[in-house]
Amino acid sequence: MKTYDYSSLAVPGVRQLRPYTPGKPIAELEREYGVRESIKLASNENPLGASPMALAAIRDELDDLWLYPDANGFELKRALARLHDVDPACITLGNGSNDVLVFLAQAFLQPGLEAVFSQYCFAVYPIACQMVGAEMRVAPALPADSPMPLGHDLRAMYQRVGPDTRMVFIANPNNPTGTWLEAARVKDFIGSLPPHTLCVVDEAYTEYADGDRLGNAAGWLREFPNLVVTRTFSKAYGLAGLRVGYALSNPGVADLLNRVRPAFNVNSLALTAARAALDDQAFIDHSREVNAAGMRQLQDGLEGLGLKVLPSAANFVLVDFGRPVAAIDEALLRAGIIVRPVANYGLEQHLRITIGRPEQNSRLLKSLADILGRT
Repeated sequence: MKTYDYSSLAVPGVRQLRPYTPGKPIAELEREYGVRESIKLASNENPLGASPMALAAIRDELDDLWLYPDANGFELKRALARLHDVDPACITLGNGSNDVLVFLAQAFLQPGLEAVFSQYCFAVYPIACQMVGAEMRVAPALPADSPMPLGHDLRAMYQRVGPDTRMVFIANPNNPTGTWLEAARVKDFIGSLPPHTLCVVDEAYTEYADGDRLGNAAGWLREFPNLVVTRTFSKAYGLAGLRVGYALSNPGVADLLNRVRPAFNVNSLALTAARAALDDQAFIDHSREVNAAGMRQLQDGLEGLGLKVLPSAANFVLVDFGRPVAAIDEALLRAGIIVRPVANYGLEQHLRITIGRPEQNSRLLKSLADILGRT
């Protein structure tokens, strides 16, 4: 096949882009390492699986797969509007919340305009900004010895907001650190921003968090027209394989986002499953209970191994091993356990570990004890 330097044809933002690196799938691990009965604690999926009500709804939808999905997602948007007490015109649906984050960059950023985010923010924020050629202003995170180590420093973020800043990203709780911000502080920060700067509050893990502490940013939309809230069904609702998320915003913002949104970006099964999952509060409550117990199990076990566990309000923990972790990660893979190295975030001494079922957590802790005892 003839070759050509097609990178020379690409726009600068894409030419220099480093793609997002997802967690290793179980099937890939077992092919490469020849292991069996592997467990994946890398991508913050719900270890209980999907909502039973969502699974039942999917089965009922199968006979209609020959039809295009509802491009407007009417039923899901109506349910989300009731849940968040907003007009359906405030909602933008996405193929996961990743989708709406990209829409935001496409609609509001370009070369010469700026976005602000924290040092250890979700990797998609800088990817989306670089893709459209926007300037990225990165605020240093809180120091490792602070009460909220490596978390968002709102003062540092505010100091980087200027006349060309069109967007500020806040993840609450944050991925990959698990750290969080109190609701009152986030609300004060949004109120301090100029009207030309959108504040994107990413609440992908909010179902696992203490709502009284973190608040519900969707409830502030009437007060702040420059607020955008993003959420996903990939985490607590257990629908990661279907990819469905959404943004809540002022109708004027939503109108612009929906102009760049592809008409059929959320498939029929995802729309149906997400709508049903919203009614399955028992599943969410059980998921939170299992997560809270697993959090205690992992924190106690990891600290018992002499490791530092950062505070987390999500369904994962970030663990500081005090040394480079590549060899430890490799040993875990050979033991059939997938966790998430985060060197791509500049955290070469840390592993992010999803909270699993009790027996999965126990297996991880036992394997780590064996590995650390040998190294």
